[in-house]
Amino acid sequence: MRQIIAMGGGGFSMEPENPLLDRYILQQSTKKRPKICFIGTASGDADSYIDKFYEFFRQEECEPMHLSLFKPSTRDIKKFIMEQDILYVGGGNTKNLMVLWKEWELDKAIREAYINGTILSGISAGSLCWFEEGVTDSYGDELEPISCLGLISGSNCPHYDGEADRRPVYQKFIEQGIIGAGYAADDGVALHFTDEKLSKIVSSRPQAHGYYVDKGLETKLSTTYLGKED
Repeated sequence: MRQIIAMGGGGFSMEPENPLLDRYILQQSTKKRPKICFIGTASGDADSYIDKFYEFFRQEECEPMHLSLFKPSTRDIKKFIMEQDILYVGGGNTKNLMVLWKEWELDKAIREAYINGTILSGISAGSLCWFEEGVTDSYGDELEPISCLGLISGSNCPHYDGEADRRPVYQKFIEQGIIGAGYAADDGVALHFTDEKLSKIVSSRPQAHGYYVDKGLETKLSTTYLGKED
């Protein structure tokens, strides 16, 4: 079974006191202590981001590690990736992520690991990267379309409720045919795909949702809140 868990926002970096989404990711592995690898390429492998990852996941039932392309710990990146149970891609600049992954052939390694059962997950840029295309602020102060890996058909928009321009710009790009229809996720929402089909939407915030957006149509999708309702 192939799995991708794409978060619009949330997780250890955005809501460190709310572990619901990160624990949900860990629970999807069949391993008792899955190896989970953080890939922080989009943030330039920022030390502070990597530290936050370890601060959370060292307290969980897993074996956390990270892959840096700026300070590689191994020459055999493909072997390292193939040994992981879960890949967790951080947010940041999606354009730089795509360029560096291709240069290092990390995109090929990740694709092969995915086919072999490694769970792919991530937030923001780490959500966008799995789709054919999406909306990014990688180029500066305006949102623009971007092409990505295409493991999942269609487009993606993270931070759907978290940044004022995301919803209108995403809808406009789809309406104008600049990008295709696709899935949007509020902050605190994870889109869970199984064998490239959306199988479930979960949230760490009770009012957050996932959406399917097509020309002239925004459909709010059934979203399961992982916490306890008040």
